[in-house]
Amino acid sequence: MKGLLSSPHPRRAVFLGLAGWLALVPAAVLGQGAQDRGVSAEAPPKLEGRLIDQVVAVIEGQVLTQSELEFETRVAIVQQGGLQAAFDSLDEEALKGGLELAINLRLQVLSADRLEAFPADRAEVEARVARFRDLFESGEAFQAFLTRSGADLQLLTEVLERRVRAERILDSRIRPRVQVSEAEVLRYYQQHASEYPEGYAAVKGRLQNQLKKERYDQLAAKDLAELRDAAQVRRVASFAREARR
Repeated sequence: MKGLLSSPHPRRAVFLGLAGWLALVPAAVLGQGAQDRGVSAEAPPKLEGRLIDQVVAVIEGQVLTQSELEFETRVAIVQQGGLQAAFDSLDEEALKGGLELAINLRLQVLSADRLEAFPADRAEVEARVARFRDLFESGEAFQAFLTRSGADLQLLTEVLERRVRAERILDSRIRPRVQVSEAEVLRYYQQHASEYPEGYAAVKGRLQNQLKKERYDQLAAKDLAELRDAAQVRRVASFAREARR
């Protein structure tokens, strides 16, 4: 699935949610697979001969294996609408993007673990699992995805729980710093007035949200870049070393 997740670039971000985390990679660039929502549970491709597993990276002493990375990358792409990635092979570009996402999420959670802070909201985790399952056309297709990935419901839950926690952790640090004054909104409007013929009053609220989002993006990218700069991440796999910024 070439191009489904792009190469790392830590200076770009969007509001939280999966798209936001992928944007910190940066954003996933979805190809044809993202448009295919008709994946069937019938006859998933056979597993090709390969090593059972290998270490891809060590993140603050925590080992990330090839099988874990592939599964987490598939989960991310499927959540972005790329259902075909549930069964297609993943190329190195997709794995590089998945690796950056995995590092970002783990570093957020590990920092909170040290403080015993931000436990996962069980209801939110269960809701995420249910939403993920509903992306598939049937329960059989969902189970085929897990089987094809060598995973089970518990592993999927752990992956989504990590994302729930990471979102909450980053949001707790960023949102209090996101402030946009009315003067800033007006100044932006005046600089782009030709783009908004409906007038300032009609677009004021939308522009304020837009500017808040942009500021959130910038702060989130900076926060995560600082966290990564201070972290010990050892890339072991050859493609992982190539992804280094």
